[in-house]
Amino acid sequence: MERFAIIGFGCAGYHALRAIREAGCDAIVDVYSDTDMPPYNPMLTTYYTAGRLPYEGLFPFGSLDSIARQYKANVITHTRVASVDAAAKTVTTQDGGCAAYDKILVTTGATAFVPGSFASLKGAFCMRTVDDAVKLHDAIAKRDYKDAVIVGASMVGIKVAELLHKRGCHVTLADMAPHIFALAAYPEVSEMIEARLEKMGIDMVFGKAIAGAVEHTDAGGNITGTTVQLADGSAIETELLVLNIGTRAATGILDPQQIHIERGIVVDERMRTSAEGIYAAGDCCQGNNLQSGQTQIIGLWANAGVQGRVAGRNMAGQPDETDGNILHNITHFLDMDFIGLGDNRLTGDVRTYLAPDKGFYLQTVLKDGRPVGFNILDNYGVSGILKAHLIRLLRGQPCRFTPEQRGQLIRYGLEESFIDQLEATI
Repeated sequence: MERFAIIGFGCAGYHALRAIREAGCDAIVDVYSDTDMPPYNPMLTTYYTAGRLPYEGLFPFGSLDSIARQYKANVITHTRVASVDAAAKTVTTQDGGCAAYDKILVTTGATAFVPGSFASLKGAFCMRTVDDAVKLHDAIAKRDYKDAVIVGASMVGIKVAELLHKRGCHVTLADMAPHIFALAAYPEVSEMIEARLEKMGIDMVFGKAIAGAVEHTDAGGNITGTTVQLADGSAIETELLVLNIGTRAATGILDPQQIHIERGIVVDERMRTSAEGIYAAGDCCQGNNLQSGQTQIIGLWANAGVQGRVAGRNMAGQPDETDGNILHNITHFLDMDFIGLGDNRLTGDVRTYLAPDKGFYLQTVLKDGRPVGFNILDNYGVSGILKAHLIRLLRGQPCRFTPEQRGQLIRYGLEESFIDQLEATI
């Protein structure tokens, strides 16, 4: 009987295990996890911290025991994998254990990036894992923070800013990028969001690198505040510091001499790595970017699910593949919706649409007569149709809106003349 290993058990790992069993494969499956928690969605952590989601709501697939029973997996908890020998197909754990497998799937995800200048801080918070969420949740429940600095103007950073702002905390959002959502928003859209945040009393310090931070303590050694030092010599005093600077793919268990690793583990359309019998899926790997045709980490929950399912089916002997995805960001915060579709670095002919009632704003960039990206403010309803439209274009499929899609776009507030503009250029 074949023996498989799944290292890491998030969204990708869960969908891989499920796909293996649904393909009728009866291989022994060992799942390695460094916690005893079931798979969770990192994007829900801020909802728990804000008190808008119960703890159990972080785990959309149910308990670890129920998953293990349903899909007949040996879940090895509280066990860190030290290394994977791709040539020998062995997994070595930090406690010295070693096991050989026929196929190995790496779904180790990504970890919060903390620069060296912040590594020694004892009172700073991150927001990535369930433990991070619980730590911040408990801290703000115990202390009424008057001010906070959020380093990282990302989708997670703005959600942390929101939950603190709603508690009456004065928030400063800091980032070395020139604008909010620098990896997803067009500059004009960023400026619109920033203007709204400024009216709410949220301060922003953009375009300045964060050089370091110094913590202050009282006579009992308790941290009372932090001085955040900027590269231009200025400083911000704060009671609470939260770091959302970004993530890094967790690839440390692999030997780059054995497996092709760039920013993440490079995989093909079947989620195979460069080593025979070794697969990868989720935020630790680089799949295909449909727009660039190059491999890239696309850290999306849904993308991890697709990659995990494809990896699991191929491990089970059922050929399957994914042609990739596009960059796609969506978040709701402070009574705003922001959706970014496609690579915001691509330039071209800019078309904008402001709803007559000023209910929402849409900006698209056309290159060679075809849409290559969209930014949408305050209209979640059109995002699915426009994303599907963009993906069809990239796949060379028929790209006219169906009558049903056109009707939905009109119902959500787009005028037919603007819809015609999008299609007239195709």
